[in-house]
Amino acid sequence: MEEMDTKGAVFSTRPPLPMAGELVGYVQTLLWRSFRTFRKHFAKLIGTPGVVRQYVPLVEAETHRFLKRLLLKPNSDAISPHLRKLTGGIILRITYGIDVQEDEDPFVTLIEDANQNFNAATVPGAFLVDVFPALLYVPEFLAPFKQTARVWARATKNMVEAPYLFVRREMSAGTAPISFVSSLLEEEEKLTREEVEDVKYTASSLYGGGADTTAASLYAFFLAMILAPDVQRKAQAEIDSVIGSTRLPLYSDREQLPYVSAVVTELFGVPHAALEDTTVNGNMLNDAEIYPSPATFDPERHLSTPAQRDPRTLCFGFGRRVCPGRELAEASLFSCVVMTLAVFDIGRGAGALPVHENTQGTISHAKPFECVVKPRSERAVTLISGES
Repeated sequence: MEEMDTKGAVFSTRPPLPMAGELVGYVQTLLWRSFRTFRKHFAKLIGTPGVVRQYVPLVEAETHRFLKRLLLKPNSDAISPHLRKLTGGIILRITYGIDVQEDEDPFVTLIEDANQNFNAATVPGAFLVDVFPALLYVPEFLAPFKQTARVWARATKNMVEAPYLFVRREMSAGTAPISFVSSLLEEEEKLTREEVEDVKYTASSLYGGGADTTAASLYAFFLAMILAPDVQRKAQAEIDSVIGSTRLPLYSDREQLPYVSAVVTELFGVPHAALEDTTVNGNMLNDAEIYPSPATFDPERHLSTPAQRDPRTLCFGFGRRVCPGRELAEASLFSCVVMTLAVFDIGRGAGALPVHENTQGTISHAKPFECVVKPRSERAVTLISGES
């Protein structure tokens, strides 16, 4: 980790991955282009805690909308779509000023389609062209992967262009709300063609990457509350003690809610996948002396003195490649976790206790599971139904 922090110029690039990069179109995004190109834009948008604070009311309003959706449709198969609409809604409003539709939203669908393709295109070893780049020059009729790439590239292009063009139309009509893209385009005549492309791809990198990763963490939260009901009870007790039942908790309450904050930190933990302890060249993962009980959801590990290793260090990256959306992601996660626990009980479904299993892909999600989500009281229903 020290090497990655101190030698950013050496370690900040990505492997080529021709399938996802050149063929599907991600070579133009934050993932592969020079981070310097995007850094100044991200710093203005979400780069510091001070900048992110201005978006907290927006995050809380979108989270309140999520609570209302969950109250109306609490069934297990609706939770993941609710979470995707929540995270997509936050990103779309900040980046493009787009207010997502309550029904099927075309822009949220664009995100989901492109992210599914990205996950598939970046699986190690899934496409021979990533191992043998010379296959890039094989004619398409001899290379079926190119047909797939053409379809996926169209989805990538739509993800980049459609919301950008929406902002342009709104600006022409004089109805565009303030957003990252509209602010940068106010003096579009001063921008070079390359700078306009930078704006497009910076924006798409934010909402294409941030929405899916945050939704994955929040879906894992629902599973964790089923598998660790004692954690849920402790968090709710802290919320009840500090906040009471007369209002919903806010992001500004975070310092007074250390246990809930620790729950959010624990969501960033990396699951242990090996079936038994294995030593390689004298090293062992996981080392209980460094990170005890890695498969146990234990927020109290982050409250001990000294605290155990913070998983966010690994989750958000190092040096020049540290995630520029970290502050916004943490604000979104905390707001959703604390507001959900304040008004809902999350329990197991009628079947067997769910097993923690993850999907395969670059962005891994917990596999679907059964659960029961119920309002904690009539007062909770009133809080949920109030104006967001």
